[in-house]
Amino acid sequence: MCIAIDGPAGAGKSTVAKRIAEMLDILYLDTGAMYRAVALKAITEGIDTKDEEKLSNLVEDIDLRVEYFQNKQHVFLDNEDVTDKIRTPEISIGASDVSAVKSVRLKMVELQRKIAENNSLVMDGRDIGTYVLPDARFKFFLTASVDERARRRYLEQTSKGISNISLEEVKKDIEYRDKNDSTRAFAPLSKADDAIVIDTTSMTVEEVVDKIISIIKSSEKTQDVRNSQVFS
Repeated sequence: MCIAIDGPAGAGKSTVAKRIAEMLDILYLDTGAMYRAVALKAITEGIDTKDEEKLSNLVEDIDLRVEYFQNKQHVFLDNEDVTDKIRTPEISIGASDVSAVKSVRLKMVELQRKIAENNSLVMDGRDIGTYVLPDARFKFFLTASVDERARRRYLEQTSKGISNISLEEVKKDIEYRDKNDSTRAFAPLSKADDAIVIDTTSMTVEEVVDKIISIIKSSEKTQDVRNSQVFS
């Protein structure tokens, strides 16, 4: 079973996806972390995160892999665990830039689909339901107001000890990413036609998770009834 959760930055995708994966005892794949790793690699090597030619060469033989320890995702770049290192404002902007490059997306999607082939999982990102896993059994699109998304991301950053950034700067970063993600030429941020939209602005994480789990359980019960009718 594959569950796709899409939405803009700060909508709560990763937090919700992790909880759902835990409750259903399946894997969670944070696709954004993979693009963050590419951005980290580019920045470390002095490559402009908008330089398509150099980025294309970079990802051709990039040593990037995802591993799980006690169901928690870890991202390795050149055999180094960079799971925490990729969670900075600079890397966030860089990830949005590199994700707009077609060759980068093709490489990452190839890796993502390979993981999904052999595992039941929850995958979150910008184009999971529309491009990466168009046949996912369940698709959700989470959204929230820009102000609320900025507030959440700001609190997340400060809780990690990142204090050299203001709420206004975080909001500008999110607005930049929204525009960049939704207007890129290849596989932009968009809602799948069959995705269920959930506005999380005034909802707690628990409320969002409960709603999604309820929808999944209800659908599975309906399917079980249909199957019993077919084979009775």
